[in-house]
Amino acid sequence: MRFELTSPILVLFLLMTFPLTTAGADEDARVTQLDTILAKAVAPGQPGLAVLVKKDGHILFERGYGVRKIRGGASNSPNTDFRLASVTKQFTAMAVMLLVREGKLHYDTALTEIFPEFPAYGKATTVRHLLTHTSGLPDYEDLMDRVEKANGKRWSAEHQIQDQEVLGLLEMEARGKFAPGTSWAYSNSGYVVLGLIVAKVSGVSYPEFLEERIFTPLQMGNTLAYQKGKKEIPHRAFGHSREHRRLVVTDQSSSSATLGDGGVYSNLEDLSKWDDALANHTLLSAAEMEAALIPVKLAGGREPHWPTEADGDNLAPGKPVSYGFGWFLDSYPGHPRMWHSGTTIGFRNVIERFTMDHLTIVILCNRSDFDPTALAFKITGIYLKNGK
Repeated sequence: MRFELTSPILVLFLLMTFPLTTAGADEDARVTQLDTILAKAVAPGQPGLAVLVKKDGHILFERGYGVRKIRGGASNSPNTDFRLASVTKQFTAMAVMLLVREGKLHYDTALTEIFPEFPAYGKATTVRHLLTHTSGLPDYEDLMDRVEKANGKRWSAEHQIQDQEVLGLLEMEARGKFAPGTSWAYSNSGYVVLGLIVAKVSGVSYPEFLEERIFTPLQMGNTLAYQKGKKEIPHRAFGHSREHRRLVVTDQSSSSATLGDGGVYSNLEDLSKWDDALANHTLLSAAEMEAALIPVKLAGGREPHWPTEADGDNLAPGKPVSYGFGWFLDSYPGHPRMWHSGTTIGFRNVIERFTMDHLTIVILCNRSDFDPTALAFKITGIYLKNGK
């Protein structure tokens, strides 16, 4: 579920070559032109993407392009299920917040109160630190690499690391990257642990909790936290990457089985229902949701920054970052927004919610050579500029 910074290639090129509508164009013209751009971006028989645009709670655009799997796969559509990668984190955060509302968990609960066997560095690590990426937990993929360098290959796409193994790796460490609350570093480890916390505190597995408390109430019938061999993914899209100028299936990696950081599959139709639930405060009241939408501050009230060292999870080395519970919260030229992207092997996704403008854009790609964020920004600029 690592983030990637790649150059905006085919989709962005087409957006520059075929500029979107001018301010005076009507909605039908926008839809037609956007459809033309997206259709040109995906060659016949290739994997592609699915795009949703909503304004004031109404769906303006909802279409899929390309195929779910290269060589004979069905076409992508609004009900095609894509692996969400880190877009999953907003569901993990919601699960935690539901448990907090019920008094079964508190944001200031220490990690060692939930997992007493966790080493001493977890005593100062709270649920809030995990939610906001200020815990300093070591990166579990770095720990995997270290174990394999010392002891040989252990995990693969066929034998994937599981959540309990991630916890075990973290418990073998004597310290974190930094003291909790003193710095900020995007942490898949933190969200894997949050998924385990949801399971332990609720008494049911993480996938069951999401299904019972979020997906079923919202009628998100084709959304699930995927566990191989348990429930199959309906209308499943498979991930693809470009290798030696060819697109090949690259759907799973050694870390694809972890749950709370990136294990949910969903589609445009269900994510539209999720967007409605957030807008209408279906699961949590506005007051209860407020905690998720307050940008975290470090000890002493300091503003957090991305780490200075560049790596796969670092979108903007050294720059300020605004993050709540499962959502980035920085504005887009004066327009408040909550958003999250997700990148994992073969998939790239983004959800952008401009709360004051009542505009939502969701882009799901089952190929890693598309840039959904660049496309989302282009669509955003058109709708916000025209004020419609």
